[in-house]
Amino acid sequence: MAKARATNQLAFAFDLPRPATHPAALAGSDARTARMVGEILNSDPRAREVIAAEMSVLLDDQVSKAMLDAWSAPGKDAHNISWSRLRALILVTNRFDLLDRDLREIGAAVLVGEEIHTARLGHLKSKIAELTAELRAVERMATPIARGSTEC
Repeated sequence: MAKARATNQLAFAFDLPRPATHPAALAGSDARTARMVGEILNSDPRAREVIAAEMSVLLDDQVSKAMLDAWSAPGKDAHNISWSRLRALILVTNRFDLLDRDLREIGAAVLVGEEIHTARLGHLKSKIAELTAELRAVERMATPIARGSTEC
């Protein structure tokens, strides 16, 4: 039976990521990461050998299909993917949405490439709104300056 392949990436979420800080909040992270690796591999139409080859070029280190298979198995505790290799896998497959989903667990979110301009735009608009509110408050308090017989 053929594996189900994802057809759409997850949409960016605008909800505020909150870090999981309660006891054992990150327990089972290795298994969740392995499932994420499996999800990434299963959603990509390319053969795992091709993905491994592209990762090898980026890392200047050999990555094989067998390594990808081991990293995607939640039950193989001895074969966890390293952070550098996970980053290469995400870059090669363009699955930043899954990285975002994973990082939200620790209170972070991912912006990719030009998305930073959208975030900056929102930040600047927020600052403008704050300054506009301050300006209005000062306008309500301000009175004309009168010195001598002339008003300034």
